[in-house]
Amino acid sequence: TGFGNGLAIELDKQGFNVLAGVYNSNNKDSLEKILSSRATVFKLDISRQEDIDAAYEMISNKTKVLHALVNNAGIATAGYIDWVSVETMRKIMDVNFFGHVTMTKKFLPLLIAKRDSRVVNICSVAGYLSKPGMSAYATSKYALESFSDCLRREMAIWGLRVSIIEPGFMRTGIVEGHDKSLRNLWNGLTDDVKDRWGEENLNSQIKGIENDIFIK
Repeated sequence: TGFGNGLAIELDKQGFNVLAGVYNSNNKDSLEKILSSRATVFKLDISRQEDIDAAYEMISNKTKVLHALVNNAGIATAGYIDWVSVETMRKIMDVNFFGHVTMTKKFLPLLIAKRDSRVVNICSVAGYLSKPGMSAYATSKYALESFSDCLRREMAIWGLRVSIIEPGFMRTGIVEGHDKSLRNLWNGLTDDVKDRWGEENLNSQIKGIENDIFIK
């Protein structure tokens, strides 16, 4: 619904053979209606190894060479470190970092089959500039940037290019609805954590997101 959706549409217009993995089935159906008959749209949850394996089998039966892999999927949960559970942090890392690592490793044989292919990792300004309440998301993006740097150096021998893109905070699905997400997070906190921070801290975070001049 965000960057990936727009990219798939634009590349399809330019004549590329687009292979688009989509997490949400409804979004899959709507994207299929927009793209040309060249494109292949398929269900993909990059936190599930079986989904990645199925995607690789399907794509490797279509082609033995990939021109590019764009790793774009991402999730986020706002909230102070004291508020966010370790389980939630692991979930964000599973998608924003380990999911992209797994996709990259799986598709390397198709990417290095010819020189001048590329991996493009959609990182974030949060990969080098973190803010209060962004610990889980920023950490995952820092990790993805470091992984990309290592991959770039290691894959140079194959002529595989590795790029990162660091967009600012755009009002895509990952940002919209954060006020509700924060309130749900707050409601699930223990009383001692709520007493420690006070509800005015919650309201301050919500207001900060609504009025943040860096979110477009």
